Amino acid sequence: MSDEKLTPQSENFSEWYNQIVLRADLADYAPVRGCMVVKPYGWALWENIQQALDKRFKATGHVNAAFPLFIPMSFLEKEKEHVEGFSPELAVVTVGGGETLEEPLVVRPTSETIIGYMYSKWIRSYRDLPILINQWGNVVRWEMRTRLFLRTLEFYWQEGHTAHATREEAIEETMRMLDTYYRFAIEEAAVPVIPGRKSQTEKFAGAEMSMTIEAMMRDTKALQSGTSHFLGQNFARAFDIRFLDQNNELQYAWTTSWGLSTRFIGAIIMTHGDDQGLILPPRLAPIQVVIVPIYRDDAERSLVMPVVDRLEQELREAFRVHVDRRDGVTPGFKFNDWEMRGVPLRLEVGPKDVEKNSVALARRDRPGKAGKSFVSQEGLTQTIADTLKDIHQSLLDRAIAFRDSHIHDVKDYEELKQVVEGGWAFAWWCGSAACEAKVKEDTKATTRCIPLDQPGGAGRCVVCGEPATEKVYFARAY
Repeated sequence: MSDEKLTPQSENFSEWYNQIVLRADLADYAPVRGCMVVKPYGWALWENIQQALDKRFKATGHVNAAFPLFIPMSFLEKEKEHVEGFSPELAVVTVGGGETLEEPLVVRPTSETIIGYMYSKWIRSYRDLPILINQWGNVVRWEMRTRLFLRTLEFYWQEGHTAHATREEAIEETMRMLDTYYRFAIEEAAVPVIPGRKSQTEKFAGAEMSMTIEAMMRDTKALQSGTSHFLGQNFARAFDIRFLDQNNELQYAWTTSWGLSTRFIGAIIMTHGDDQGLILPPRLAPIQVVIVPIYRDDAERSLVMPVVDRLEQELREAFRVHVDRRDGVTPGFKFNDWEMRGVPLRLEVGPKDVEKNSVALARRDRPGKAGKSFVSQEGLTQTIADTLKDIHQSLLDRAIAFRDSHIHDVKDYEELKQVVEGGWAFAWWCGSAACEAKVKEDTKATTRCIPLDQPGGAGRCVVCGEPATEKVYFARAY
């Protein structure tokens, strides 16, 4: 790890972010422009995200499967809006085994088409429904402006694809998965997302309705952190997904898709991180507790290490624990290193701690003396469990306070233009694409979501003054 200090967030947030990803050992740049290598520490974080989500998916009746990476070009062309939406981002294979292919193959940007084709083979009767399948994998989208985790040519994600007998069931599924993402973000990542509906302009290509969770980063920009789409019968008609209903009549199925990607790692970094580095939420952190032994000579070492080894064994049953046994570096260097990596709790054991049967606990969410305390080795497992729970809550409370202090209920267009310079504007909107486009052109801000939590009543569109029945968040976004 470099001894150089991070660029402060207030000085250059973008540079701060790039430095953190590299110096906290999360990822590195690949030799292909726009691609990333996810390093073991970053992959461990992604694995914990996977496990937390996978558990929730399975609890709602979903099962995992795997579909091909290559998709016939003709499949994407079957759903007009879908191909138009993705065509600028496609990576296309035209040569295989040294021969020109009869039909070009698209490296999957998303799997609605290939899964739609398979569903058309598997679904015959209402008894075959619903189909609730999720896939963990990678996708490729040829992005022009890339940034590690936030926007890369290839990224990792999960994509759920379901088919239902009725419109109501499919909409219910869309909302259930939105709520799953919302709860995951709050309960596992301490990221206070706002659930809502995307505008027609911002919705997924080929969807009838797109739902989203939107998070505010510490530079006040918005980050779309997960989406759930009601596809209606668009893909069912394109791929002939039909079934015989209970009246023995042929019907088109209703489908959904939903996904959350490695971009969520960016959300965690930019929601919680500070000028010392990462701050990881305890429930997802690859290492929840790091133990740093402190000794000056062999005599002190022989006193300290047996206690460290015993505590490691005790704590390993309940937490993800790592002992920093590196020689040749000072305790201060180790403290800074683990702060950079965002480990929620540091446990220090020196000769005096051994003598007093205590340990020093240092919380990552409270730098310096404010976060340090001395506790007994007796009942340490429970003390740490309580502390980690408190760290999660404090991170969530802090992120909510930051977000809410940067959201402004704007009364007119001039105020909106000022607010989106450094926050989110909450305003009445008539729903017109022209008003949406004007805001984007004038301010670079977009509609982030029409939140589920609406104030009720009616107002006047902040842009054109026409009657409006919904309020929307406008913000600049990643």
